[in-house]
Amino acid sequence: MRRKLYTWFILNLLLIAQVMAADNVTITANAPDAVAVGDQFRLSFTINTQNVRDFRVGEIKGFDVLMGPSRSQQSSVQMINGKTTSTSSITFTYILLANSEGTFTIPAATAMADGKQVESTPIKVKVLPKDEANGVGGSADSGNTSSNSRNSNGNIAANDLFITSTTSKTTVYEQEAILLTYKIYAAVDLRGFDNVKLPDFKGFQSQEVELPNDRRWELEHYRGRNYRSTIYRQFVLFPQQAGQLEIESARFDASVARATETIDPFDAFFNRGSTYVEIKKTLTTPKILVTVNPLPSGKPEGFSGGVGDFTISSTLSSNHVKANDAVTIKLTISGIGNSKLISTPEVKFPDDFEIYDPKVDNQFKLTSTGMSGNQTIEYLAIPRNAGNYKIPAVKFSYFDTKTQSYKTLTTEAYELQVDKSDGTPSQTVANYNNKEDLRILNEDIRFIKQNEVKLRPRGNYFFNSMSYWLFYIIPLLIFLAFFVIYRRQIAENANVTKMKNKKANKVAQRRLKDASTLLAEGNGDQFYEEVLKALWGYTSDKLNIPSSTLSKDNIEGKLLEHQVPQEVINEFIEILNTCEFARFAPGEEKSQNMDKVYASALETIGKMENTIKH
Repeated sequence: MRRKLYTWFILNLLLIAQVMAADNVTITANAPDAVAVGDQFRLSFTINTQNVRDFRVGEIKGFDVLMGPSRSQQSSVQMINGKTTSTSSITFTYILLANSEGTFTIPAATAMADGKQVESTPIKVKVLPKDEANGVGGSADSGNTSSNSRNSNGNIAANDLFITSTTSKTTVYEQEAILLTYKIYAAVDLRGFDNVKLPDFKGFQSQEVELPNDRRWELEHYRGRNYRSTIYRQFVLFPQQAGQLEIESARFDASVARATETIDPFDAFFNRGSTYVEIKKTLTTPKILVTVNPLPSGKPEGFSGGVGDFTISSTLSSNHVKANDAVTIKLTISGIGNSKLISTPEVKFPDDFEIYDPKVDNQFKLTSTGMSGNQTIEYLAIPRNAGNYKIPAVKFSYFDTKTQSYKTLTTEAYELQVDKSDGTPSQTVANYNNKEDLRILNEDIRFIKQNEVKLRPRGNYFFNSMSYWLFYIIPLLIFLAFFVIYRRQIAENANVTKMKNKKANKVAQRRLKDASTLLAEGNGDQFYEEVLKALWGYTSDKLNIPSSTLSKDNIEGKLLEHQVPQEVINEFIEILNTCEFARFAPGEEKSQNMDKVYASALETIGKMENTIKH
């Protein structure tokens, strides 16, 4: 009986596993996003099981089917931590020829897999025109590039490799976001850039758009030629002043690999008859002029510099509290635009409320049209007196770029009932805004404190008593203690090395404090110089090594001798490289990383202080 139950249980498990496997069976279609007229390409359909029959694909329009479907099977077995897993699949492959320009949809494929009907998702393939230059020459935007370098093995034509710089708008208002895009067009084998010099964006507040690390190259038809293209860098710019602003040229020192024929039989065998030489080419982008119009006159009350499209809402923590209980008003400004540059709106609380600085929480993400998200501001106040109060509505005004006009939004006004506190009847109110003197409320007369008379027994005198002798002994002991401490301090100060080591962290923190002042002032040159002084000075004092003998080449070995972890050393050297690079970088690039560099320097010195012990 037990054996039958066990067999029944195993069969059910296998049946469930088979049903679950059938539910996960899929068909995945794969083809390039774009091809050119006359190109051959591979279209494949992969099914993640080998139990397949009745595979079919609808009519493929816009392409000639040169071959297919060819069928291939794949299977693999893996053992991880003693657990064995196996996978199997089958792929149906077509070779297609693009014969006409346009965007075509490859229909879904269907099949019976593991006894279940499955279907793929239709995919689109864009067919570009033929390359008019045919690899020889063309009219690719030669005005956007300049070729200044060549070598004996040949050169790269201006329309074989160039970078364009484009803006989403050329006429905007102050603080209106502009998207600046640098895009690479390559008909050659671009290996990378040896040096990149971007403009400093004078007159703009800039922020770089975060792009994926694995940038995807796409086939694109541009001015009669087909190129591999990708977006290299993007910046969102906020113009800070009216007038004609200029985005200066950017420079890119490119490295290109070019095939050359060889007569060496060994090279011909291993490199299929050709070798590659490296060619240098300098690319520059043209200057861009942006017309910035001033914001219209007649700015409404409550305008805090917002430009874009926003909404505002508010909530009150409670409309019925007791005196000395906290009340919180929360404002939420949502939308898209120059959100980070908006000033905090003012909430007008009654006079006898104790008011604290607002707490601001920014939740923004950078988009092509500005900062998108919301800003939450919490205002905390404490009513000190009982009564009924009114908290007026908050007005928030901004300039709407869509309607090109000012808009004013108003929150809800609140009625607040404050009951008498259960505590002491008298209450003190301190106005933290204007630092006025304290006021005494609900009490006009204070109690008079009467003098107390202390009596002592007759014949009990201070002279020669215990208190009398303690009056002399205690100061003497204090003097001796200070004398011992003072002598010890003199001995420690005599040991210069020990004092430097002891004060290394304090000196570094003082220099970083000076750097934070420069950070607030936006002084990039002196900021990075002060951070470098703090880092080099700390290591010199802490490791007892003269600053003149320290360098990036030997600092790693010195820190390893003091058992500093490798990751901390890498962070330390990275900060040094960033500071040295930033000192020679354009002004806007300096300010972009100042906050991050300052925080990293504080954190790294703290880690080293906890590691290096003497």
